[in-house]
Amino acid sequence: MKKIAIVTLVAFVAIGASAEEKFLQLSLTPDIALQSRETTITGLSLNIWGENPHHAVSLGFVNGFTGESSGFSWGLVNYSEKYTGLHWGFVNYSSEAFKGVQLGTVNWAKDMRGVQWGFVNYTETLHGLQFGLANIVKENPWFTEFPSKLAKGFPFVNWSF
Repeated sequence: MKKIAIVTLVAFVAIGASAEEKFLQLSLTPDIALQSRETTITGLSLNIWGENPHHAVSLGFVNGFTGESSGFSWGLVNYSEKYTGLHWGFVNYSSEAFKGVQLGTVNWAKDMRGVQWGFVNYTETLHGLQFGLANIVKENPWFTEFPSKLAKGFPFVNWSF
């Protein structure tokens, strides 16, 4: 049984061992890390502050993702360009597009497709749900297409489909 576990672990590491993809990232800062910031991480990232393209699980204080990334991230701050998956942190930010779930105190996404759950949720365009004390959708018409679209800003819940 131990041999099977070792062979499986070696196989996972070998899969992520190409020049552009690695299975493991350990990062103090984006420039002081096991892998360079251009390397795609396909397994696990443990970060004080990390910033990589990512298709993995990321745990840390500050988790940054470049390009089109996906997976699960848990930290104080999660930021990305385009992300698919789950951001769970105090602050979650996506500069371009986010598909999935943002759970945090403050959630911000330029184009949100999914669910934002936090105290303050902001997006320019929404295809999904927002739950929180303040829910803001910049491009949502004010009750002109009720009930399929609600308000630009609304307490407790807001949606657009």
